[in-house]
Amino acid sequence: MELVGSLPVPNVQALAASSNGGHVPPRYVRPDVSADPVSSNGGDAIPVIDFSRLMDPQFSLTESQLLAQACEEWGFFQLINHSVSTELIERMKSGIEGFFKLPLETKRKFAQQPGQFEGYGQLFVVSEEQKLDWADVLYLNTLPIESRDLRFWPDLSPGFRDTLDKYSLELNQIVHSLLAIIAKNLGLKPEAITEKCKDGVQSVRINYYPPCLQHNEVIGFSPHSDGDLLTMVLQVNDVQGLQIKKNGIWVPVTPLEGAFVVNLGDRFQIFTNGKYKSIEHRAVINPEKERLSIAAFHSPSLHALIGPLTELVESGDEIYKTVDHENYMRLFFSSKLEGKKFLDQMRLHPS
Repeated sequence: MELVGSLPVPNVQALAASSNGGHVPPRYVRPDVSADPVSSNGGDAIPVIDFSRLMDPQFSLTESQLLAQACEEWGFFQLINHSVSTELIERMKSGIEGFFKLPLETKRKFAQQPGQFEGYGQLFVVSEEQKLDWADVLYLNTLPIESRDLRFWPDLSPGFRDTLDKYSLELNQIVHSLLAIIAKNLGLKPEAITEKCKDGVQSVRINYYPPCLQHNEVIGFSPHSDGDLLTMVLQVNDVQGLQIKKNGIWVPVTPLEGAFVVNLGDRFQIFTNGKYKSIEHRAVINPEKERLSIAAFHSPSLHALIGPLTELVESGDEIYKTVDHENYMRLFFSSKLEGKKFLDQMRLHPS
């Protein structure tokens, strides 16, 4: 599938290193960053879901009710006691940290090609005038397996390609289990959503956010909601930066050790006709230390239709259009990240 690629931008890691994080070019200055209030209330912690309890018949009903509440009220939760081994997670973290320690010229061997998203660079840059994020990314298609382009998979760390392969497949299994339980919580058959995800699309975005002394004037990841069904984020190092917007206030997320931060994407809001909502979130910058994370995005098969599930809506009550998946992806990747504005393009009757 051909998508319009992101425009090339300067390497932010190199920019930060050249000025010790002290100089910010005008395209990165974002006066709006500190305009919205940020919660300082520790009671705003997002829900925690125990995957082992979801899988245990003795506790699954209670835990699935907590999951339903998390999906409806937050759209975000932390997943603990999952099935991905600590050893595999640590290998992933080590490989990612190793990649961003490489010289720029070495990393550029994996640079995005004109008109493509995969590789080392940046995403969602659609004009020469728009403000830029203070980040570099490595974006890779991981599933279906035939969609992988190993030219962009770093092979400089011993075993990293094999580690990413295992990580990709294990996360996909967890997501299918979660989707089956979420479907049941919605009153659907367990396979109502997972059937759409056979040979589903998975991609990973590996993020590097350099430190910046003017951290209140830059943003690591512009406020947005994800375009997929379900995203699983792993914090690579101990620097926090993820914030979610709840009731008009940014709520910082403190990742638990070894947990995945999971969120619902726009496709879930469309599938459920707005019952479960994708949540706006952003990444802020630390003044002293870099932050690294990896987000794994999970979506239906390219042959699936994206629209409200017929089992959940009466004919005529649909809020969103139904489109084929390829056109949905073209529309999403050609859009600038602006909160949840992308969903307005999917509404049958834009407000």
